[in-house]
Amino acid sequence: MDKKNMKNIMLLILFTVLLYVGLQNVDVVLDVLGAMIGLIFPFILGGGIAFVLNVPMSFIERNLFGKGKLKNSKRGSRAARPVSLVFAILFVILVIMIVAQVVLPELGRSVMGLGKGIETGIQNLQNWIDSTFQKNSMIVEWANSLDIQPQKILDSVLQVLQSGVNNILSSTVTVTMGIVNTAVNVSIGFVFACYILVQKETLMVQAKKLLYAFLPQKTVEYLLHVCTLANNTFSRFVTGQCIEAVILGSMFFVAMSIFKFPYAMLVGVLIAFTALIPIFGAFIGCVISAFLILLVSPTKALLFVVLFLILQQIEGNLIYPHVVGGSVGLPSMWVLMAVTVGGSLMGVAGMLIFIPIVSVLYALLREWMYKRLKKRGVRVE
Repeated sequence: MDKKNMKNIMLLILFTVLLYVGLQNVDVVLDVLGAMIGLIFPFILGGGIAFVLNVPMSFIERNLFGKGKLKNSKRGSRAARPVSLVFAILFVILVIMIVAQVVLPELGRSVMGLGKGIETGIQNLQNWIDSTFQKNSMIVEWANSLDIQPQKILDSVLQVLQSGVNNILSSTVTVTMGIVNTAVNVSIGFVFACYILVQKETLMVQAKKLLYAFLPQKTVEYLLHVCTLANNTFSRFVTGQCIEAVILGSMFFVAMSIFKFPYAMLVGVLIAFTALIPIFGAFIGCVISAFLILLVSPTKALLFVVLFLILQQIEGNLIYPHVVGGSVGLPSMWVLMAVTVGGSLMGVAGMLIFIPIVSVLYALLREWMYKRLKKRGVRVE
C-alpha cells in the first residue's frame, strides 16, 4: 500500500461514486451535457467549416504555392496560407452565387409551373388512362371513380394554414431569437474556422505536445495514426461524393434537355442533391422526379425511368469507380450497413457521416487482425 497504489485506489473510488451518482441522475447529466454542447457548438461548427474549407485551400496552396519560385521565396511562403484561404472562401461564395443566380430562378419557374399545372396534369392522367385502357372496363371505372378535386385540396391547405396563424404569431419572437442565435453561431464558427486554417500546423504541434505530456508514447502514436486515417478518409469521401453528385446532376440536365423532358433543371438539381446520400439517394430523386413528370405526361414519366436506369448504370459502372472509387475502402456490404444504421440514428446526416466512420473502424480492425495473425504465425490465404 504505497503512495502510488493509494492514489490509484482513491481515483477508482472517486470514479465509482461519480458513475453511481450519474446513473442515478441520468436526466440531470443529459441536461448538463446538452448545455455544455450548446456552449461549445459554435466551435464545433467552426471545426466542421474548417474541415470543408481545408479541402479547396490545401489544393490551392499545393498547386499555386507548392511549385516554382513561390515555394522557395519568403514572401511566397508567408502569403501562401492567407491567400489560399481567401481563394477558397471566394470559391465557395462563387458556387453559392452561381446557384442563386442560375439555378434558383429556374427552380422558381419550374415550381410555379408545377403549381399551375397540377389540375391539368391530373386531368391529363385520367384522359391517358381512359385512352390507354379503354378496353379494360375495370381500370376505366376505377379511374373515373377517383374524386380528385384540387380546389378542395387547396381549401384544406388554407384552413390548416389559417388555424396555425395564431401559433406562428405567438412564436415570432422565439423564431427571431433563434435566427439571431444561429447567425451569431455561424459567424463565430466561421471566424474560428479561419483561425484554425491559418494556424493549423501550430495547433497540431500543440495538440501533440499535450498528448505526449499526459499519455504514453505508443498510445499517442496510435491516436495520431487514427486521426490521420480519419482525416484522409473523410476528405476523399466528401470530395469524391460532391464531384460525383455534380456529374450525375449535369448528366440528367443535359439528357433531359436534349430529349425535351419537362423540369430538366429542377430534376437535375434534385438528383444532384439526393445523390449525396449513398446508395438510396439517387433512387429517392428518381421517384420524386418521375412523379413530377407524371403530372405533365405519363409517357414521358415512363421514358424518364428508362433514362434514369441507363444513366445510373453509366454512373455506377464508369463514373463512380473512377471519381469516388475506393476512397473509403469499404466493401459494399458494409456500406449498406453503414447507410442503414446511420439513417436510423441520425437521418440523412447519419448516412453521410457513418460511411467514413465505419470505413475508419474497418481499416483499424483489419490492421489489428493482421497484426494478431502475424503474431500467432497464422497465414490465411
